[in-house]
Amino acid sequence: MTPGRRARATSGFVLAFIVLATTGCQSTPATGTAAVTRNAAAHLCGSRAAVTPPVSYQHVIWIWMENHSYSQIIGKPGTTAAGHSPYVNATVVPQCGLATNYHNITHPSLPNYLASVAGSTGGVTTDCGPASCPQSGSSIFGQLDAAKRPWRGYAEDMPSNCSLTSTKLYAARHNPAVYYTGVRTSCAASDVPMGTTGGGAFHDALAANALPAFSFITPNLCHDTHDCSVATGDSWLANWLPVITGSTGYKSGNTAVFVVWDEGENGSSNTCTTNTTDIGCHVAALVLSPYTHPGTKGSPLFSHYSLLRTTETLLGLPRLGHAADSSTAGMRSAFHL
Repeated sequence: MTPGRRARATSGFVLAFIVLATTGCQSTPATGTAAVTRNAAAHLCGSRAAVTPPVSYQHVIWIWMENHSYSQIIGKPGTTAAGHSPYVNATVVPQCGLATNYHNITHPSLPNYLASVAGSTGGVTTDCGPASCPQSGSSIFGQLDAAKRPWRGYAEDMPSNCSLTSTKLYAARHNPAVYYTGVRTSCAASDVPMGTTGGGAFHDALAANALPAFSFITPNLCHDTHDCSVATGDSWLANWLPVITGSTGYKSGNTAVFVVWDEGENGSSNTCTTNTTDIGCHVAALVLSPYTHPGTKGSPLFSHYSLLRTTETLLGLPRLGHAADSSTAGMRSAFHL
C-alpha cells in the first residue's frame, strides 16, 4: 500500500459468521480433538485474570492482518466497522484486550514487517522481494536460533518451506523470516505452510501441545484482507482464534496471542511510529491471554516496536533495535501479561 491509497469498498459483502467460498480462500472448520477445541461460547481471555501472570511465557503467537486503519476495523455497534468486523467487535474486544493507540512504523507493508521482528526497517522503503533486499542484521528468529529455542513461521498457502517467491495467494513480503540471510538454514525447516483449522502444521502443533517459543502467522492474501473484504478476515479470525484459545497450551496459561494490522490506509505520512494525527498511522492491535481482563483497553502509545519489545520480554530475550529505546512502551502492564 502507498500513502493516500483509497480504502476498498466493502458495503456489498455479506456481514455474517460464514466461511466465504472465494476461490483458493476457503476455510475448513476445525475438528475437535482432546487438545484443540472450537467452542465459540467459551471466553477467549480472562480465565486466569485473578492470577499473577508468569515471569516468562513458553509461547507467543503473532497473527498479521493487512492494510486497514483502526477506524476501519474497530467501531461501536451500528457503525460500518462493527458491521464489517462483527467477530472482532462483538467477541474479541469485549472478551480480551484492545490497544487503542497502536501505530505502524511507516508504509508500505514490508518495512513494517521487518521492523516488527528486528526493531529496524533495515533501510527498506519498498515492498522489494527477498532476493532484492536481503537482510543481514539480527532478528527475533536469529535470537531464538542462538538461544536454541524453536520458532515457526506459519504461512497460509505458501507453496513450500521458506519460499522466497510470491504466488497469487502467498506474499513473501508478509513473511519476514525469508528476508534474513542469517537464518536461511533454520528457515528451511522452521518456516512452513500453515494448513487449515482442520489439519496442517499449525493445527497439529496446537493439538499436540507442541507450539514453538514464537509463532509468526501469515494468512493468505485473501484472509489477511489485502485482496478480500474486512468481513473475510473477520470470519477467518472467527474460525482460528477459538482453535488457538481452545488448545491445551493456551488454557494452561503459558501462551500469549497478538493480532495486529501491518499499516493503515488513507494516510499521507511515512513517519508513523509516534504520529497520532494521521489516519494511516493508527491500526488495531488485539491482545489475548488467560490473564488479560475481558474488555481491557490499553491507551499508551504503542507501535510494532512495542510488540517486539513485549515479545522479547515475555520470552526472556534481549531487546533489538528500537525495541530497546526508552521511548518504546512495553505492553505487559496494560494487558496484565
